[in-house]
Parts: sequence; C-alpha cells; structure tokens
Amino acid sequence: MQQPGTATTMPKEMQDCVEACMSCHSTCEETMSSCLQMGGQAQMQIMRALMDCSEMTRMCADMMMRRSPMANEMCRLCAKACDMCAEACMAMPEDPQMMRCAESCRRCAEMCRTMAGAAA
Repeated sequence: MQQPGTATTMPKEMQDCVEACMSCHSTCEETMSSCLQMGGQAQMQIMRALMDCSEMTRMCADMMMRRSPMANEMCRLCAKACDMCAEACMAMPEDPQMMRCAESCRRCAEMCRTMAGAAA
C-alpha cells in the first residue's frame, strides 16, 4: 500500500478498511455484471444499490489512502451505502453471487463504521 520513501505508515485498522472497501468494490462490480443478465424491475433497484456501493467504496478507499480530512465522514456514508446494498442483494437469497456481495458489503460496512468512530 505504501509508496517507497514515505515517512508515515498507514495504521493497520485503516489499511484493513481500505482493503475491505476495495474488495467490496470489486464484488459489486462483478455482481452488476451478473445482475445485468437477469433484467427486470427488481434487478434495476439492486443495480442502483450496487452502483452506489461500488462508487462509494472506491472513493472511500481513495480518501483514506490520501489521508483526506473528510475520510471519517466518507466512511460513515460508505457504511450506509454498503448496508443498503447488502439489503438489496438479500432480496435474491438463491443467487450465490448476490450472497457473496451481501457478505462483502456487510464486512465493509462494519470496518467503515469502525474507522468512522476511530478518529471521531
């Protein structure tokens, strides 16, 4: 994660949160691809949640990596987007990809809530 020659290291808790965000981002992107093949109105609502979560997790990870003063606030919003996405994915419990995505979103939401409270 750290660039060569930098003087400070990222705290483990923050590094874990960045990794959870990036993992969730990837899983949401994969799930969007799967969801697009299904079609239908319910899938469109899931797609919106997936897109929001995918973008929020990427942005949240970026902000933490550059030590943005807004990172804690972004972590709070990211946790909310992840919770909403997990709930949307749970609407299709028979789909293994949706269940993987819901689990990744839950894990990311928990880590983001921890980060948001860590320096609040």
